[in-house]
Amino acid sequence: MKVGFFRRLSALLGVGLVCRVGFLVGQTLTIQFLGDGLLAHAESPTKDQAAERFDDLERFNSVLKFIEQYYVDKIEHKKLIEGAIKGMLETLDPHSNFLSAEVYKDMQIDTSGKFGGLGIEIGMKDNILTILAPIEDTPAWKAGLKPNDRIVKINRESTKGMTLVETVSKMRGKPKTPVTLSIYREGLEKIKDVTITRDVIKIQAVKTEMLDAEYGYVRLTTFNENAAADVKRAIDEMKKKGKLSGLVFDMRMNPGGLLDQAVEVTSLFVNEGVVVSTIGRTKDQKEVKNVHKGKAFLDLPMIVLVNSSSASAAEIVAGALQDHHRAIIMGQPTFGKGSVQTVIPLPPDQGLKLTIARYFTPSGKSIQETGVKPDILLDEYDPKLLAQAKLKGEPFRERDLKGHMVNPEEEEKKPDFKQEELEVDKKKKDSKEDDEFVPIRMNPKEDYQVRQALGLLKSHETFKQVLSAESKTK
Repeated sequence: MKVGFFRRLSALLGVGLVCRVGFLVGQTLTIQFLGDGLLAHAESPTKDQAAERFDDLERFNSVLKFIEQYYVDKIEHKKLIEGAIKGMLETLDPHSNFLSAEVYKDMQIDTSGKFGGLGIEIGMKDNILTILAPIEDTPAWKAGLKPNDRIVKINRESTKGMTLVETVSKMRGKPKTPVTLSIYREGLEKIKDVTITRDVIKIQAVKTEMLDAEYGYVRLTTFNENAAADVKRAIDEMKKKGKLSGLVFDMRMNPGGLLDQAVEVTSLFVNEGVVVSTIGRTKDQKEVKNVHKGKAFLDLPMIVLVNSSSASAAEIVAGALQDHHRAIIMGQPTFGKGSVQTVIPLPPDQGLKLTIARYFTPSGKSIQETGVKPDILLDEYDPKLLAQAKLKGEPFRERDLKGHMVNPEEEEKKPDFKQEELEVDKKKKDSKEDDEFVPIRMNPKEDYQVRQALGLLKSHETFKQVLSAESKTK
């Protein structure tokens, strides 16, 4: 298997247990293929550890033998081994997963992008399949699915007890075929069945417009292989139209993508310094990614918008811009995934996704659990628009994932959503069901947070002019 394939895998998996259904399964910047480099750092067991491991393997072999000989039904040996591997990985963090032959094969198919999907980021929140974010302009988005929706059933089959990869395989399929999701949403009178037609997911990574004559808006929805080039092109085009006095850079609901694109996007605004560093089990397992010099728009004041669905590459860019004092970060704390995964092939045709490092912002901060904390905290929505958005419940973040790695600098907060809460309280009903399932409209000029960012940018320009005038009179 070529290393190049595994580099492309950085666009194939989701934010930890969060997988993108319908866009190359999902994506995260934190998947790397280390190959021989990973093996070079492996620790050799001591004699005592080797003896203990041998005893443990003997016990495992005994259990395997008893099951095969005496269990009431005949079970395939391969199925038992795969179950044991899955169970072993479940004792680790939620981002370490066994990739069955079917899933592993799907990843290889994914490199062509020729499959049908829905376009949602999903994860397990309190063992309940939960939507992190629908991807803009995809079938899931158009069906009105929203962050924090719980997927209770897929095609009438309960998702309780399913693994994340199992749910992904059930939601994917041939384009133009339907799949029915049973959705629980806080405030609804009953669970709602939503039938969505799968499609080949094509995402426009960058969307842009002028907020007024001198202030631009760029929305980055994902860190695909063209993200940085598309952002640069958008800014260049706005500059050609006239004076560009400031930029609102929107990474809300951006679930991440390729690591090299996170570096390239940061390089558009910072001319030198560290973007991100990763540290493994030992200090010698450290890698530092630096800015690529000579590409930055240094004269462009900017504000970055983030929220709880900004993850992975989006968090790295936001953290770097914040630490380099290059931009003001506004909005809500980000998702909080601060770990790095590698994909390792397992013969004959399976794989292992394993957490092998943590990553840190330029100032050395870990965003694990906590996310990037905005300089200015804003309500997610203008109260006047909240009724249209229909977003309810606490945001879904890294700390909600079962078995997540704890940030030692922060106190762990236990999730408060319970399985039994799926029994809907009819008193919470506050609107018609049909009105709930409508797409979220993303109109920058009407967006509460964008308007707040624009106001701050204009204030910055005003203060700069005042200070310049005062300095000339002295």
